[in-house]
Amino acid sequence: MDLAALPTLEAQLDALPSSLRDGLNQRGFDPAQLSAWAADDRSPDARNRIEGEVAPVPVEALERLPPDASRSRARGEEILRRGELAVCVLAGGMATRMGGVVKSLVEVVDGKTFLDFRLSEMAALERRHGRKVPFWLMTSEPTDGPIRAALKAGQHDAATFEQHVSLRLADDSRLWLDEQGQPSVYATGHGDLPSALGASGLLADFVESGGRYVWISNIDNLGARVDLALLGAHASSGALVTVEVVDKHDGDKGGGPVLHEGAPIICEHFRLPLDFDPDRVPVFNTNTFIVDAKALLDLSLDWTYVRVHKQVEGRPAVQFERLLGEITVPLRPRFAHVSREGEGTRFLPVKSHEDLAAVAERARRIAATFQS
Repeated sequence: MDLAALPTLEAQLDALPSSLRDGLNQRGFDPAQLSAWAADDRSPDARNRIEGEVAPVPVEALERLPPDASRSRARGEEILRRGELAVCVLAGGMATRMGGVVKSLVEVVDGKTFLDFRLSEMAALERRHGRKVPFWLMTSEPTDGPIRAALKAGQHDAATFEQHVSLRLADDSRLWLDEQGQPSVYATGHGDLPSALGASGLLADFVESGGRYVWISNIDNLGARVDLALLGAHASSGALVTVEVVDKHDGDKGGGPVLHEGAPIICEHFRLPLDFDPDRVPVFNTNTFIVDAKALLDLSLDWTYVRVHKQVEGRPAVQFERLLGEITVPLRPRFAHVSREGEGTRFLPVKSHEDLAAVAERARRIAATFQS
């Protein structure tokens, strides 16, 4: 069937080959949802930006650990020893600035990949505290197979689950088709984590066995290691979610903490009202969260899928994505103000070969901490 010849999106969706449709359905694809997105003729600003009163979060709401955090650290150690912590890493990304390879399997330093760093960290936690920490990786369609193969080759005990997918649209709200006339599949964002993790059964089993906290971070942030003092502080606070934030540097545009109609949330800069100056927010979030496991399992949220414009094969394409930070709307957050400087940095992202070269020595020192 020539999909390009069909007059409407609905006709194109009905004509998808069964093999493609089955694969999409297994990964959470909803054709009715895609049709609804396509029919929404609002501008990207009208669709993506939040409405209502927005103000910076007060500085005093950005909590820092005290110089002596021994009490919080002791509580974090107790949580780990009781088996109440799981670690979930976002590993669905392809390293487009590194040649389009699977980001998790890129060598960071001395033959160790991003995945190796996380596996070494999990092994160190088990060795030091006598308890294995459940370790989960949210993969995507292109990264799941290679990551599974790497885990199997190393005989590592970790679980993977795939995030959801949809199909890109062209500017005319029909399917974007490649040069062979085939649809283009993409992952719908790290906001897939709650529903994809829930569908995997991993979270329900964890909660059923007494699990209480899930630590979430990006695979390429070498600074986002489990910190037991931060974990203990989160548990003592009673909050359902803690979000790590760091000071902004010139040019940073990540989402940050704001008050929306008086309630604290994480909001990406491109979702802020046009008349709100993002520079009024002095910090941004690192996509590192500690979340109450039961609250994550029970989460009910009418997700916002933001409209994103991409260039695919040199042509414009439209896709719709959801953002993990939106969990702070139903789950009131606290904000942990952490360092992005020096040896204690908790924000060390690597996006390019240049970044790898810049962090090589620090990465070696981080790797050494897993052996001590």
